[in-house]
Amino acid sequence: MQRVEVRLKPHLSDARGKGLIKDIADLGISSITAAQIHDVYYIQGNVSFDDMVTICQNALTDSIIHNYHIGLTDYQQTADNYQTYEVTYNPGVTDPIEESVLKAIFDLGIRSVTGIKTATRYELYGSPSDAELQIVRSRLLVNPTVQHIVTHQMTDNFTAPEYTFKLKTIEILSAKSAQLTKIAAELGFSEPEIVAITNYFRKLGRNPTDVELETLAQTWSEHCGHKTFKARYDFNETIIDGLLKSTIMRATQELDKPWCLSVFKDNAGVISFDENWALAFKVETHNHPSAIEPYGGAATGVGGVVRDVLGTGLAAKPIANTDVFCLGEPDLPYEKLPEGTLHPRRILKGVRSGVADYGNRLGIPTVNGAICFDNRYTANPLVYCGTVGIMPRNAAKMGQQKPGDMVVVVGGKTGRDGIHGVTFASAELNVSSTEESQSSVQIGNAIAEKKVIDAILKAREKKLFSRITDCGGGGLSSAIGEMAENTGAKVYLDKVPLKYSGLSYSEIWISESQERMLLAVPPECVDELKQICKTEDTEATVIGEFTSDRRLTLYYQEKQVCSLDMDFLHNGLPRLELKAVFRPSEQPNPSFKQNEDLGTCLEKVLSSWNTCSKEWVIRQYDHEVQGGSVLKPLGGANNDGP
Repeated sequence: MQRVEVRLKPHLSDARGKGLIKDIADLGISSITAAQIHDVYYIQGNVSFDDMVTICQNALTDSIIHNYHIGLTDYQQTADNYQTYEVTYNPGVTDPIEESVLKAIFDLGIRSVTGIKTATRYELYGSPSDAELQIVRSRLLVNPTVQHIVTHQMTDNFTAPEYTFKLKTIEILSAKSAQLTKIAAELGFSEPEIVAITNYFRKLGRNPTDVELETLAQTWSEHCGHKTFKARYDFNETIIDGLLKSTIMRATQELDKPWCLSVFKDNAGVISFDENWALAFKVETHNHPSAIEPYGGAATGVGGVVRDVLGTGLAAKPIANTDVFCLGEPDLPYEKLPEGTLHPRRILKGVRSGVADYGNRLGIPTVNGAICFDNRYTANPLVYCGTVGIMPRNAAKMGQQKPGDMVVVVGGKTGRDGIHGVTFASAELNVSSTEESQSSVQIGNAIAEKKVIDAILKAREKKLFSRITDCGGGGLSSAIGEMAENTGAKVYLDKVPLKYSGLSYSEIWISESQERMLLAVPPECVDELKQICKTEDTEATVIGEFTSDRRLTLYYQEKQVCSLDMDFLHNGLPRLELKAVFRPSEQPNPSFKQNEDLGTCLEKVLSSWNTCSKEWVIRQYDHEVQGGSVLKPLGGANNDGP
């Protein structure tokens, strides 16, 4: 393994370093006076020195602004007035730069590189105390959910142990109450749910496998099953049969407007644009992931709604992204920050960067959204991401696969990213959420998703697939489970493309690795689809077929690991029975006494976080790409007003 460090040339200003110093000053720390940030690449393989020079000069640096150094160095150096840290992603977390760097190296004709790992090197100058360094590390440099400081050689991060198949069953039929409660808590089941599962498998005369319980856990989670919306409510002895069904859905169905082409059925709502085109719109929250890893949480939130629109009907082209952030106030004193939560300022910068970076790399404009500040959002922020797409009207209706159609996964490979993401997203945030979420957070790869979008839209024009959906929460488990509800499916998990070795059949099935779409493809269309994907530098892999038995059957190395009845999977969830109570808001009567002059009052209003200019946020989004925006997000004489 060889290490390459890339630095800006000494005469150039380090904008990232200056930004870090400003963030450090925001923490009230003045003892760190300067900082430099450098990019580090660890390259594995039997690579000659000449090839390393070629890689550095043509793939890793711009000779006008960069210097580079090949060779290992101390990972953590301490000297007078100087401290350095090297930060990299945790094993199993997607490194979004890796794939692009590897492709650039292969395009140079160098095939001896077998792996890439990237890191960021921070050099801090000054005389901070150990306590101040700890604050800077924990609040600015490292998010332990997805990152760690390099303290040893990184060989272990490149090699993953091989997986040896062993079918795992979970003893529930003879389990005692305390054991059942423990199993239920680990997978997010309520007591009535684990009882229903136990009764189902008792009728089958066997215990469930681990992957069967995992499938039920994600399908029945709040995130996927919408248990609260579907619950039956008793409000003052009036029974409300489902919140969504009895309100918005009922009103929409009763109005039955002809321009509503697809509502409450697909991954996004679809309305008519004109006689030839339709618009799809999807908005979704990504609250829990953004609360613990703001950049990755918001970026994958955008990636998710883009894939939802792409997976609506027979595929819509994403044409615009938007967002709404509801956060605590950025100047909240740290002593008032609840334990186990990130500061609102860090969350704001992270979610803003996540939305902007992902959209910009996809080439999709981010049109003006909104930001709301209220300290009640400090511990659990709301991060809304939305996407608008356009499609031919004849592609607006959800497709339907036939028995015998192939189950095809298109796009990114599968890793351990996001395992138990939907169960984590359905749980309550608490002081230990960061530690508990190590494997539930993903880092998106927008470049990979852009390739998928281009391939899918080409395949749509050639009518190569009969149905499409995205691999979002729950991964293949959710996508295949939902798509095959009325037919059934056989899936061969050892055929799923993997990022690295060592994944069990259960991890492959429930992983929420990003940038994947699921297609139902007639057998005669598979080869042409694969060719289109190849031209767009992405992958299409047949991993199974749709059946007519309404069962979900999974295999690994020709061994059956799951066999679930679709009716139980989708309709066996015990329905919640809840009692609703109305609590009128207690608002004090407003006082109209004028205690200060109107000028001071106006200054207070204009300086409020909810009133002051958001130009600094809007300017960091690209709202012009694709050339489709007519009304711009800012106006006025100087183009700086809303």
